[in-house]
Amino acid sequence: MKKVESIIRPETFQALRHNLSEIGFNGLTVTEVAGTGKQRGQTGVYRSTEFQMQLLPKLKIEMIAEDNQVDEIIDIILQSCKTGNIGDGKIFISPIEETIRIRTGERGVKAVM
Repeated sequence: MKKVESIIRPETFQALRHNLSEIGFNGLTVTEVAGTGKQRGQTGVYRSTEFQMQLLPKLKIEMIAEDNQVDEIIDIILQSCKTGNIGDGKIFISPIEETIRIRTGERGVKAVM
């Protein structure tokens, strides 16, 4: 099993969610986060006063998938979230040693699905 973690623009989430559900993948965790990279913030205006936003709002999407699903999930993330502009985000892939469902004690793939 692998953990697929992506940091994306909030406005691309609905397309990602829809495209993942099209392949029957519904298990994900979404966290509102803020960060900066090459995008380096942006200038905002509030009541005629300009200010610099150093950290931009993003969403962190976490999914646990079987090894054979990972490439398809990556393709869907790229298709759904790529605008071609700086700040589109990142995808991280990590191995998962074990998964345990707290309610039943099930382990492995049974605990994820």
